[in-house]
Amino acid sequence: MSMSIKKGDNVKVLSGKDRGKTGTVLRALPAEGKVVVEGVAIVKKAMKPTAQNQQGGIVSQEAAIDASNVMLICPKCGQATRVGHKKDGKNKLRICKKCGAEF
Repeated sequence: MSMSIKKGDNVKVLSGKDRGKTGTVLRALPAEGKVVVEGVAIVKKAMKPTAQNQQGGIVSQEAAIDASNVMLICPKCGQATRVGHKKDGKNKLRICKKCGAEF
């Protein structure tokens, strides 16, 4: 499955309990068709004490949500937009369908 959303992109959540929120993509999971967005789909997870996490306990963290439930925000026009693709020599570019700016 091909995804138009990559790590570091700003996205807007279209559906689910966090509809309307915006955030940055922390991880993209193209094999599963999911993304992890900062501050969205917060879940509680029980963690055992480890070398990095000395205390353990219950930790809040972001869960993966389906990539179809988010829409990329154009850095130029600032609106949530569909993503177009344009070929520039050997490079594939992502473009905004509303204003034509490249990502």
